[in-house]
Amino acid sequence: MMMKKLKYIFMALVFFMTFILTSCYNSSDSRETVLKVYNWADYIDESVLEDFPKWYKEQTGEDIKIIYQTFDINEIMLTKIERGHEDFDVVCPSEYIIERMLKKGLLLPIDTAFGKTPNYLHNQSPYIVSQLNKISQKGKTASHYAIGYMWGTAGILYNADHVTKEEASTWKSLWDRKFKNKLLMKDSYRDAYGTALIYANRDRIKRGEVTVEHLMNDYSQASIDTVEKYLKAMKPSIAGWEADFGKEMMTKDKAWLNMTWSGDAVWAIEEAKAVGVSLDYEVPQEGSNVWYDGWVIPKYARNVKAASYFINYLCRSDVALKNMDASGYVSSIATDEILEKKIDTTLDYCSDLSYFFGSKAKRVQIDKVQYPDKSVVARCAMIRDSGERTEAVLEMWSKVKGDNLGAGIVIIILSSVAILVIFQVYKRIQKYNRSKKHRRRRNRIRHR
Repeated sequence: MMMKKLKYIFMALVFFMTFILTSCYNSSDSRETVLKVYNWADYIDESVLEDFPKWYKEQTGEDIKIIYQTFDINEIMLTKIERGHEDFDVVCPSEYIIERMLKKGLLLPIDTAFGKTPNYLHNQSPYIVSQLNKISQKGKTASHYAIGYMWGTAGILYNADHVTKEEASTWKSLWDRKFKNKLLMKDSYRDAYGTALIYANRDRIKRGEVTVEHLMNDYSQASIDTVEKYLKAMKPSIAGWEADFGKEMMTKDKAWLNMTWSGDAVWAIEEAKAVGVSLDYEVPQEGSNVWYDGWVIPKYARNVKAASYFINYLCRSDVALKNMDASGYVSSIATDEILEKKIDTTLDYCSDLSYFFGSKAKRVQIDKVQYPDKSVVARCAMIRDSGERTEAVLEMWSKVKGDNLGAGIVIIILSSVAILVIFQVYKRIQKYNRSKKHRRRRNRIRHR
């Protein structure tokens, strides 16, 4: 019961914070000339945002101004839209949030009528489309509401001078006490949950009794209890739960193992090479998760036309390449231009990427961290929305991390924050009213 109360308090705080932090556009701008974009931080090339208005003008003859905002947590973005009815025109959630938004009726279908403008949406890999369609809801095909943006795997980034490839090729290494205080874990309950449950059931997976996909989406109480047991057993070895600093600690040789995402691994491996630290990345043999982020148009969008054109623009090969270079992640676009650009003949290995690029890519030299081999993808699966079981999973996660403060202390902290937030809202409203009075006064003077 207390968890539910705290949940409602948190949601209220988030709502107030969204009121404070939401950027405003000039009220003199017609909403038809404004495109509000909401994306992850450092997840797009700035020149793409700068070039889009010119391209849009060429295609439609209409002017457009981009209002660009960023978020760090899927749930914060969702709260702004679901509870705050924020009028973002296009946002970039992860697959499980896309699924949740479809369930709640929070998405609009993406318009594909682009007039004389080519439809670049077809540049998506059929693999990405098929994966996104797994989260379709009754009467709603997911690929009609979401277009793939970036994707990747979760695995182990490791220091090759201290950890062997064989050790990094199994989740067992995360529970090996020889790496105590040299292990970093992503501060992500979904990734940690899947990892622990896969490792706990490794023998059943090997015998074919259960699949990775089933395990990662099993939110029964028995599975939650198993995950709690295994994560608590791992905890004494963990040097830190990280959201972003892990890759930097790895490049500085302060940690040897990091359960992380492939995009972060790419960045860390390149940075480490420049300072003489040898890092590599493996997706464990037991299996892991493969994730997908995609562009969607929320229910409360007020410029659906520009949003659809923006998504279409991002599917151009040249634009996709820019965004890949800027973010370090892998685009869902699978054109010949991208394949040719990404081939690296200096590599001493080949990968089967026919599942992504088609039969022409059965044996190509491409970075295995960015583009996993067909055999790697085959042992991975997408984590779905945990739905009504989310609260139970989060409660377990709180126990594991030791965040379960006394309820009284938590309420005092949240109440203090709430008072501060309300005060800030009040000050902002006062400032807005004063500004409105000044504008009215200037308008009266101007019209005399």
